[in-house]
Amino acid sequence: MNNIKLWEPNTTPFIIAGPCSAESREQLNSCASDLKKTGKIDAFRAGIWKPRTRPGQYEGTGTKGLEWLVEIKNRYSLPVITEVATAKHVEKVLKAGIDMIWIGARTTGNPFSIHEIAEALTGVDIPVLIKNPSNPDLELWIGAIERFERAGIKRIAAIHRGFYPFEPTLYRNIPKWEIPIELKTRMPELKIICDPSHIAGNSALIYDIAQYAFDIMMNGLMIEVHPNPQNAKTDAIQQITPTDFVSIIDRLKIRTQSEYLNIDKLERMRLQVDSIDQQLIELLKKRLDISKKMGEYKKQQNLAPFQIKRWRNIIESRMLYAENLGIDPDFMMQILQLIHKESIATQNKIMNSENSINN
Repeated sequence: MNNIKLWEPNTTPFIIAGPCSAESREQLNSCASDLKKTGKIDAFRAGIWKPRTRPGQYEGTGTKGLEWLVEIKNRYSLPVITEVATAKHVEKVLKAGIDMIWIGARTTGNPFSIHEIAEALTGVDIPVLIKNPSNPDLELWIGAIERFERAGIKRIAAIHRGFYPFEPTLYRNIPKWEIPIELKTRMPELKIICDPSHIAGNSALIYDIAQYAFDIMMNGLMIEVHPNPQNAKTDAIQQITPTDFVSIIDRLKIRTQSEYLNIDKLERMRLQVDSIDQQLIELLKKRLDISKKMGEYKKQQNLAPFQIKRWRNIIESRMLYAENLGIDPDFMMQILQLIHKESIATQNKIMNSENSINN
């Protein structure tokens, strides 16, 4: 199918939906049938090969799943898309007649893999959607896009799916909206869609993320939809039912191009600041959580909450680091003092509580 509207001018947002993994022919048909009836999707997705973090987890149905996807394509007149991670995957996908492919976050982060996949696609007219790398490296993301451009791929889009956080946060992957905003600034003709399922990691958060994506004028969404999410073999908590999918899509407010153009450069920078501020708040929360644990330990060991040697070390090391980054020393000192004051107050509260250790 060549009638994929994502690269057509003045189109409505492009919506990709389907299960995280192709688990069975029956599961795919059930999901595709329900989604087709909604009239709200432009392409059907399912992972055939699933790169799992540890062995023993469900790693996808493999090549036979391609046959199921092609059946979906023919039966419901829907373009189908799946992930490829190797040149062999590319060969099998092209032979099967899959319409589109996406590159996963782990693969995007490996230039050797990207080079091999791009070479395997040289001279092929197939849309390629490239997810951001797991770590927040814009240059690595752009580099992957450029490798496919050099291979002659004409229809390229980026997928923003958030970035891996070392510590737990509200989201499975932190959005860091400033990065896709900067990508759009540097590559204004590039289509960017959002994957709210992988950013959220929780179906309850998908709507808010999808709405924000449209607020900054992303070109579409890739949402994980499963006929029976609680029994899904992969990523059960972030998948939604077809009914919930309709509810989310119907509630979204989509900006027109003229509305977006009225958002000036200052407002776009404010959106970036909002994203960074959210991350600062989450980092402060993590720091205070550690302060609480330190308070518990100091109480057990009968240590004073304020340690002058430690405070001097904090001041010297942080001020030097801030100076190297060009941050005003007076401003940095005020920030450090406020954080340290709150940390000590938190520890004092715990150490003065009779029941803190048992609780």
